Amino acid sequence: MLPPSSDTIGADAGPASPRAGRRRLARATLLAVVFLCAACGLVYELALVSLGSFLIGNTATQASIVLAVMVFAMGIGSLSAKPLQRWPVTWFAAVELTLALLGGLSVMALYAAFAYLSLYTAALVVVAFVLGLLIGAEIPLLMVLLQRIRRQDAGSAVADLFAADYIGALLGGLAFPFLLLPAFGQLRGAIVVGLINAVAGVLLVVVLFRRDLSRRGLAAVGAGATTVITLLVAAFAYSGTFEVTARQALYRDPIVFAQRTPYQEIVMTSAPSLRGAEDIRLFLNGDLQFASPDEYRYHESLVHPAMANRPRRVLILGAGDGLALREVLTYPTESVTLVELDPVIIRLAQTDSRLTRLNRGSMTDSRARVIAADAFNWLRTTDEKFDAIIVDLPDPDETATAKLYSTEFYALVAAHLAPGGVVTVQAGSPYFAPRSFWCIGATLADAGLTVLPYHVDVPSFGDWGFFLAARTKPTLRMAPVAPTRFLSDDELRAAQVFPRDRPPLQLPPSTLMDPRILRYAQDEWKQY
Repeated sequence: MLPPSSDTIGADAGPASPRAGRRRLARATLLAVVFLCAACGLVYELALVSLGSFLIGNTATQASIVLAVMVFAMGIGSLSAKPLQRWPVTWFAAVELTLALLGGLSVMALYAAFAYLSLYTAALVVVAFVLGLLIGAEIPLLMVLLQRIRRQDAGSAVADLFAADYIGALLGGLAFPFLLLPAFGQLRGAIVVGLINAVAGVLLVVVLFRRDLSRRGLAAVGAGATTVITLLVAAFAYSGTFEVTARQALYRDPIVFAQRTPYQEIVMTSAPSLRGAEDIRLFLNGDLQFASPDEYRYHESLVHPAMANRPRRVLILGAGDGLALREVLTYPTESVTLVELDPVIIRLAQTDSRLTRLNRGSMTDSRARVIAADAFNWLRTTDEKFDAIIVDLPDPDETATAKLYSTEFYALVAAHLAPGGVVTVQAGSPYFAPRSFWCIGATLADAGLTVLPYHVDVPSFGDWGFFLAARTKPTLRMAPVAPTRFLSDDELRAAQVFPRDRPPLQLPPSTLMDPRILRYAQDEWKQY
């Protein structure tokens, strides 16, 4: 039974009395706060999942860790709130202000743990547990406050409270990707939600239940709210500087461009090389995409075997930096179609002077048609055929990219090959990630293509592998006149030989429903 309170709002008032009206307004206000608190709580969860996906990859694992730990902690928090129900107003204020501060700063704290301490996973578990503990303590305390406004049977009170809670979760779930991330980004978005959380909780206490607090208690709530809000505002103001500083700690060379897009974090660094030239490096979600001193080795090896028959129509999937396109355009092709997911990468490759020097203006060449689209979906919506298809996509170590190394994807690629057409695919390192490499070959074969593996040395990457694939057995060779700095027929003959300590592996293919490539890639690249 709830403890009696002489300050119960509207107690013993008839249904048509002014007190009844105030009671209804008070209940509506409390349920609105429940709505906002639920929205804030879900945003904290989504922010942790999103940050882990950007920094670590593997969205499924990050979501599992965050949700499992937070739901478990919410149960512990609900039980822990039992003795606090004797003083629900005081403890609700304390819980909300603590949750607002820690939730608002959670993304910043985890980014710092990743950038400076290399303790991300351990820190994630601790943060998720603490936030879950506080979120779990909210509901019992709010239930007591709801009953103080108007006593009702337990089933009705639970129904009202959880209806507001679940609907608020819908608001938070939609606001995070469609409003907070585009408008504020991850760091500032979490801080903004923390401010909303703090204001909502304090207003509920001050407006509806201030008579339950002594003057000293009210002063303590005011001081706590002022401190929390001040800290969050200061963090918001400092967040830009913090992000730049923490990001730079992750990279060896000075950052000259950085932007987080809806798809990935793009970072470009620049530093003088040993030869005196500028060493430009492009990173996507922390993974190196190219280094200018040796990128020609990679791109020549990827592109020129596909161009041996002088194809007229060429398709490039990925490679939005324009470097593979640069190599294709050295041949007298009629047209080249490039499909890149991220418009920001396209714009960078078209306008940034560092990249345009490297790609020789290929992204604005009259023969090039550049399309901003998801490669998987684009292949499903076009019936065009190509004489050569070059697949240069990010490594399959994240959930979002694993589908681009599946039997279903390669079947789509094969369906767009003209008679006699060939495909080249970048496939990672057969030395550092042999299971990933040979799984890609097995997946291409499962899609009905005959494959020929080869590998070359790219100093920035190490030993790097590719597959040449076609409907019939392909031949690895150069065009009669190939304008290259590195690749030759002799190099390609050597590239087909694999050492005894890295022999071919017989592996099952990767599919959309069973993305083996994702497990292989994550396990192997963690070791290096």
